[in-house]
Amino acid sequence: MSAHANPADHGTRPGSHPDHTPWARLLDTYLKEGAGGTPNRFDYGALKAAPADRAALKTYIEALAQAGPEALNRDEAFAFWVNLYNALTVDVVVRHYPVTSIRDIDISPGLFSNGPWGKKLVSVAGRELSLDDIEHGILRADFDDRRVHYAVNCASVGCPDLAPAPYTAVELDAMLDRAARAYVNSPRGAHAEKGRLTASSIFKWYMKDFGGTEEGVLDEIRLYAGPELSRKLETVTGVAAYDYDWSLNDVQKPEKSE
Repeated sequence: MSAHANPADHGTRPGSHPDHTPWARLLDTYLKEGAGGTPNRFDYGALKAAPADRAALKTYIEALAQAGPEALNRDEAFAFWVNLYNALTVDVVVRHYPVTSIRDIDISPGLFSNGPWGKKLVSVAGRELSLDDIEHGILRADFDDRRVHYAVNCASVGCPDLAPAPYTAVELDAMLDRAARAYVNSPRGAHAEKGRLTASSIFKWYMKDFGGTEEGVLDEIRLYAGPELSRKLETVTGVAAYDYDWSLNDVQKPEKSE
């Protein structure tokens, strides 16, 4: 199944454009933006305690599922799938809250499953989809844009930030570049001291998307590095270590999970 229409076709059927306003309102209410490289955090506990807003989140997800991406152009479809992924992630965490890590939500099928990513959570255009299906089977497979790794949020401190506003077609490139720069220049994305670089495990897990080599990872980090990081990277010749913090990006529990 194609996840989106031909990128060259910018026409859409009347009424086919999803309304991301409800997601914008929820982000505005419950997302707490970090500063100085600290992660954005989400108030899952407050959302769980607000039945009307929990219902609004469910209604938003259902509306996206019913609208579908078939008539959307490439950028609209990309934004559609990212917003759906992020909203589903918040929903699944809230439904199982309190947890200290999304990996504690062991609802995926399989004896050795870990986390919620393999569970079918939504039906779009007659296709049952999991978070893994959306991220790997659609976003990574169909759109060929490595910046997707900076856009989807897995509710973890080590992950690129959950954006404070919905992704939109009009702002897509700018939002993706902004997310990439913010992550790479945070200690969670890349940290260099005395010629030693520690990078996010995302660059290791998905190295294929960054050229398939460590040099490709370095090129990616250099591409988005700001002046301070760029200066520190001058003496870096490789990635010394990879790291990732799986603790929940929750305003209530900032401590790191083991």
